[in-house]
Amino acid sequence: MTESQTVILGCAGKSPTREEISFYRNEMPWGFILFARNVGEAEQLRDLVAHLRDCVGWHAPVFIDQEGGRVQRLRPPLAPNYPAGGALGALYRDDEEAGLRAAWLLSRLHAFDLARYGVDADCLPVLDVPVEGASDVIGQRAYGKEPKIVAALGRAAADGLAAGGVLPVMKHIPGHGRATADTHFELPTVTASLDDLRRHDFAPFEALNDLPAAMTAHVVYRAVDPANPATTSGKVVEEVIRGLIGFDGLLVSDDTSMKALSGDFPTKAASILAAGVDIVLHCNGDMDEMRGIVSRVKPLEGAAKARAERALASMKAPDDASEADLRAEFAAYFEAVA
Repeated sequence: MTESQTVILGCAGKSPTREEISFYRNEMPWGFILFARNVGEAEQLRDLVAHLRDCVGWHAPVFIDQEGGRVQRLRPPLAPNYPAGGALGALYRDDEEAGLRAAWLLSRLHAFDLARYGVDADCLPVLDVPVEGASDVIGQRAYGKEPKIVAALGRAAADGLAAGGVLPVMKHIPGHGRATADTHFELPTVTASLDDLRRHDFAPFEALNDLPAAMTAHVVYRAVDPANPATTSGKVVEEVIRGLIGFDGLLVSDDTSMKALSGDFPTKAASILAAGVDIVLHCNGDMDEMRGIVSRVKPLEGAAKARAERALASMKAPDDASEADLRAEFAAYFEAVA
């Protein structure tokens, strides 16, 4: 890990090309992220994960977005289709104990699914709290519209991943729920007051500020920094994420290839790191874009390295739970459609 750079990178296909292998070996990303385009069959996926790690010479973390619902990179037959976070919230509102147990179970089952292929970090829980009129980019991915419910189910989800040896990465700090645009395509501006943001949007992240890792929001919060989205705002990072929320874990940007961020890729990478974000994330595997990103990242050192090491150290060996028993228990709440 001593040679790692402050970047997590994707891969274009189901196996790394010679160009990608050479690139990863030279640039030494701290980790990798997988998307549906990288997923074929079981042996292929295991080989891809192992090959990526071989490029950097250590057991680098491999990330994925495996939430359930419409954001789920592993699908049948590699993993069942699972319900979205909103379904867990609906269950919780009927029966709090059942909702919390189901949220833990779902994450523990994700961990079983991911471990089979060597994937050990999941960008979950989603702690965004939507409001009426917001973009549907979060929608049913959220556990609900009440910060306390989101925090409670988010804690259960994070605990389930950790019990299975998987690193949870909460998102999208300090809160994406009010965004009126899809950040994949444009930059949203949130106009709520700081008091409203702290009471509603920031609250679940503050409640879970002890988690080891978080992903930023490509959202402008006018009450804090009207000029820059959180991902590139030193003011949001220092005053809100590190300050009001009190999060001192590893801070990873959301994807730099999303249209919400302006500028070329070297500029994006430099702006993210200058804002105090620890790791730059680039997902789509486009080689030209990745070259631009790595031209401005730097060796992982200092506080960022310490946070990265703490995040990795938080990953413990999986518990000895019976997968069959947990799947049967979960099925009593939700029928996972294979």
